[in-house]
Amino acid sequence: MARAGGITNAVNVGIAVQADWENREFISHISLNVRRLFDFLVKFEATTKSKLASLNEKLDTLERRLELLEVQASTASANQSLFSA
Repeated sequence: MARAGGITNAVNVGIAVQADWENREFISHISLNVRRLFDFLVKFEATTKSKLASLNEKLDTLERRLELLEVQASTASANQSLFSA
């Protein structure tokens, strides 16, 4: 009888070891995918910040041009005599 119990115990240990390896493999895949997701998010953030900075520079340039045009338009409307010549 002791022998049968030993075999059962060995089978249970084998099953537990197999389950442990499967769990470790699953955790390893999850960890790898989390790292990949993190890397993607870091790159995405850097790219987005770069593009937003570029857009901000373009908007600043357009705002300065608009301010210049507004000054020129207000100067021209204040000096209507320049157009009647």
